[in-house]
Order: sequence, then structure tokens, then C-alpha cells
Amino acid sequence: MRHNRDEKRFDRTYSHLKSMLANMTNDLVMHGRIKTTTPKAKVLRSYAEKMITLGKNGSLASRRRAMAFMRNKVAVTKLFAEVAPQFKERNGGYTRIMKLGNRPGDNAAISIIELVEGAQVKAAEATVKAKAPKKPAAAKAKAPAKAKAAATEKKAPAKKAAAKKETAEKTEKAPAKMAPRKKAADKE
Repeated sequence: MRHNRDEKRFDRTYSHLKSMLANMTNDLVMHGRIKTTTPKAKVLRSYAEKMITLGKNGSLASRRRAMAFMRNKVAVTKLFAEVAPQFKERNGGYTRIMKLGNRPGDNAAISIIELVEGAQVKAAEATVKAKAPKKPAAAKAKAPAKAKAAATEKKAPAKKAAAKKETAEKTEKAPAKMAPRKKAADKE
């Protein structure tokens, strides 16, 4: 019996629930935001915030406690090195849950859970850095593309003529239609 238990189990065994929450915490730390159902996001929020608080502490014992829960060395390293320092001045409330609506297949409430400050700034910087170098490269790529397009336009009429000849030959050699089969009533 589950008398006076506050945590949701999502109709899973304890080991499955623990693994699911650890994996979701890893994904949240690694990607900054994840999309999941609203009840899972609400339960995940408390675990993720506890891990970020451990990361802010930064001691060896805190790192070991985080590793015991998350079981992903890369995610724990990123938590302690990048994510937690972004929240040094903040006391709790490191995540935000935004409701998206219901999923079409099963009408489940879907939400996005994301890190509040650090994820927004970091994502914006990454998009700016990604877009800046691509503009000159795109201009350089367009010039050879135009030359290739002109070359293919010259070759295209010859291909179209050959294609028309092939279709004409196929239509001329079409097999004659077969006579309709006799029905059972016609045989008697």
C-alpha cells in the first residue's frame, strides 16, 4: 500500500522510475531543454534542481552523490563545470515548465522543461555563432552552383528528347487487351 506517499510512480517499478528520472535529468543537463509529459516534467523538476544544487556546492562528496544518481560521467562533468556555475547567484528555481498542449495520439498533456538562465543565453550564442560563418560560405557556394546549373540546363534538352522517344516506343508496343473472362452463368 502506498499510504501517504507524495511521489508519483507512473505505474512503474521503483527501479524503472529511478532510471527514467536519471536519464531525463541527464538529457536536461546535456541539452538544456527536453519535451515530455507534464506530470513527468513536474516530478523531474525536483530531481534536476537537487542535482544543480549539488553542482553549485562543487565538493567531491557532492560530485559523488550526483554520480550515484545520474550515472553518466559526461553529464555530471557538464553539470559541475558549465551548468551549475551559471546559477551561482540563484537560490532554487533553476528550471521552467512551459505547457504545449495535448499530444494528438493519446491526448496526453505535453510540456517543455528547460533550464532558466543558462540555457537561453547559451542557445542564443550558439545560433549566432552558427549563422555568422555560414553567410560567406553560402555566397561562395552559390557561384559554383550557378555554373553547374547552366551546364545541366544544356544537357537537359538532350535528356528530354531521349525520354520522349522512349515513351513513344513504349506506347507503340503496348500489348493488346485480353478478352474479358466468362462468368459462371455464361459457362452453363
